[in-house]
Amino acid sequence: MFQAIRLTLILWLLTAIIYPLVILTVGQFVFPNEANGSIMQNVQGEQIGSALIGQQFTSDRYFRSRPSTIEYSQGKDAQKTGISGASNLAPGNPALIKRISEEITRLKDEGIQPSADLVYASGSGLDPHISVKAAREQLERVARARDLRADEVLPFINRFTEGKFLGIFGEPGVNVLKLNYALDLDEFNRQQTR
Repeated sequence: MFQAIRLTLILWLLTAIIYPLVILTVGQFVFPNEANGSIMQNVQGEQIGSALIGQQFTSDRYFRSRPSTIEYSQGKDAQKTGISGASNLAPGNPALIKRISEEITRLKDEGIQPSADLVYASGSGLDPHISVKAAREQLERVARARDLRADEVLPFINRFTEGKFLGIFGEPGVNVLKLNYALDLDEFNRQQTR
């Protein structure tokens, strides 16, 4: 009996206290940005979101993320939601078909060729990336809204294109929050030099 209690306490100490503290310490020293949520701040020092979580952008001045079946966490309410998930609607579900049809129509009205990552939500609903193709499809709209030429915006897409995970898994993707923030920062800097 005492041996079982002692073994339980030792295992509890190892798995509930020592192991988490070691992982926390290693994370803070090896990956401090990621361990603290990869929070990005604007030029005023205000938190604008996490580079690891998709954000919702609706203005034509911004590249749009993948659609989400949940509302992305933003701003002051970001700490309150913290949810992720898919809609779990079957492919033949009328609500899903309607949402996808409306999204395709909206994209075509904007002159954007619909692609899978601009029409379908990700499994978690929080994917922060879009494909390079999806970013380039939005290039003209964003450049026009920002009163820039497409060749002035294209280097930003290239700069924020992240390669395959470990060089072999997945496809290259563009981090939408980083891309949009860099465009805002560039605009801010140009206004300061005028």
